[in-house]
Amino acid sequence: MTSEQKISSFAEFWPHYLREHSKPWTRRLHFVATTLAFGVLVAALHLRKLELVPLALLAGYGPAWISHGWIEKNRPLTFRYPVWSLLADLRMWLAMLSWPVLILVIGFFLAIAFYRV
Repeated sequence: MTSEQKISSFAEFWPHYLREHSKPWTRRLHFVATTLAFGVLVAALHLRKLELVPLALLAGYGPAWISHGWIEKNRPLTFRYPVWSLLADLRMWLAMLSWPVLILVIGFFLAIAFYRV
C-alpha cells in the first residue's frame, strides 16, 4: 500500500496498522501508553477533574509517537486515520493482555480508583 492510496475500511486498515507496529518494543510502548491513558482517565473521572484529560492524551500519545520515531522509523497513523488508529490501539491492547498482565492492570486501576487526595 502506497502512502497515496486511501484505506476505506477497518478491515483494510488493520493489516497496515500491524505492519507499522512490527517491532516488539513499539507494541510494548503502545501498551504502556494506552494503560497510562486509561489510568489517567479513570483518575480524572474519579476525582472529577476534567483538567486531567489533556494529561491522558499526553500519556497515551507521547510514548506511542516516540516509539514510531525512534523504533519503527515511521510516521504514526493517527494523523491520517485518527479513529481507526485509536480502535486499532485498543484492539492491540486487548490482544496483548494476558492473565498476569490483566491482574496488574486491574490492580493499577483499583489503586487509582481508591486513592484519596
